[in-house]
Amino acid sequence: MSAGNENAVEPIEPPHDVIQLVDRFKKHAESYRSAEYLETRVRREFLDPFFAALGWDVDNRSGYAEAYKEVIHEDSIKVPGRDGGTKAPDYCFRIGGARKFFVEAKKPSVNIRSDIDPAYQLRRYAWSAKLPLSLLTDFEELAVYDCRLKPTPTDSTSTARTAYFTIDHYLDPRRWAEIAGIFSKDAILKGSFDRYVDTSKRKRGTAEVDDALLDEIENWRELLAKAIAKRNAGLDVHQLNHVVQATIDRIMFLRIAEDRGIEPYGTLQAIANGENTYGRLLERFRRADERYNSGLFHFDPERGRDGIPDEISPALEIDDKPLKQILKGLYYPDSPYEFSVFAPEILGQVYEQFLGKVIRLTPSRLAKIEEKPEVKKAGGVFYTPTYVVDYILRSTVAPKLEGQTPATIGGDQHSSNGSKRAHVPPVTILDPACGSGSFLLNAYQFLLDWYLGKYLESDPEQHTK
Repeated sequence: MSAGNENAVEPIEPPHDVIQLVDRFKKHAESYRSAEYLETRVRREFLDPFFAALGWDVDNRSGYAEAYKEVIHEDSIKVPGRDGGTKAPDYCFRIGGARKFFVEAKKPSVNIRSDIDPAYQLRRYAWSAKLPLSLLTDFEELAVYDCRLKPTPTDSTSTARTAYFTIDHYLDPRRWAEIAGIFSKDAILKGSFDRYVDTSKRKRGTAEVDDALLDEIENWRELLAKAIAKRNAGLDVHQLNHVVQATIDRIMFLRIAEDRGIEPYGTLQAIANGENTYGRLLERFRRADERYNSGLFHFDPERGRDGIPDEISPALEIDDKPLKQILKGLYYPDSPYEFSVFAPEILGQVYEQFLGKVIRLTPSRLAKIEEKPEVKKAGGVFYTPTYVVDYILRSTVAPKLEGQTPATIGGDQHSSNGSKRAHVPPVTILDPACGSGSFLLNAYQFLLDWYLGKYLESDPEQHTK
């Protein structure tokens, strides 16, 4: 299927570098297709120069800081795969630090057209990162996937595939024009990538990752609410809402930490094996409290520690079945999520919607989930889009920082008599309608970027010391 069927494209002669790459591959195709020819080599010898020919600064010759590199190799933190190794998207292509698409590389001995595992792997990465398109390639073949369709392990390689090219197509001016017209850097900057995304037909059953995750968490809430209400008759409705929310928050935190390499991978999965699931899960929560000293895992009173400890969760009784169902569904291949590439705003959108509902107990203590009255009256929960948050920050915080440097703002302030006062921050930001905290996270990132930019402008070598 051609990427250019919907929109006619003007033929473009392929760059000389691409012609040379194709010629070299064909001359030694047999050795390149052998199992001994590793993925790392195809990336260095063919894919790096291929994408450089599309205008991308693959080797960061511009010297951009990490946050602004155009191409990130093995984006985010490697996550453990089902084979015990580690996996991460091989390439992430970005403009201004914003992800546009992933590329997953395979060695030429892998049959991209028929092998379902590489396609599922790529689509999990891109769908979890909420990227509409991404590429799977071994250089000899290149497949384009619409990653808005929720991936499942039983999908065929043709599911959500919008285009397929072979090495011979790179030399065809019309087919090369299709590739360059979507995935070159110039195509991103001129908007043709986004136009292709908009005109591509969305497959039936498409589910954005935040919608799918919200449905998943809503299901967990119902499972836990019914199970906890059944076995813990002494809980009132407020306590029930608290412990259900806290249990989900704790599981999500630890599962994301696993995929980001902070916690050992598969720890929660192992808890799902055997009996006394909640007892062993609670032990895991307590170890997390020892490590993170976080309010999320605060169970016991401690001298000098703020906050009220959760004394309800340790006393709960929960059947194994609902917990096993939740924990087992968080891992490959059952789970379509790659938490290592989740953006904070995705979780923010999910939780703001999640917090718009509440658990209610019927007279017979049957747990029911319903929308909060104030949310129903307002017509639902509304999440502030990232571009609106960025505009607010540029309009409010940026003016406060104009003409300033890290040396001129904040610091230790002194009173009129010369005595030192407390450190004064450059700007204080209040979010009076804080839901998931996404606005504050964006504000924090805005300040980090500002400081980084200032340090890079002024003798970076000095600041590294």
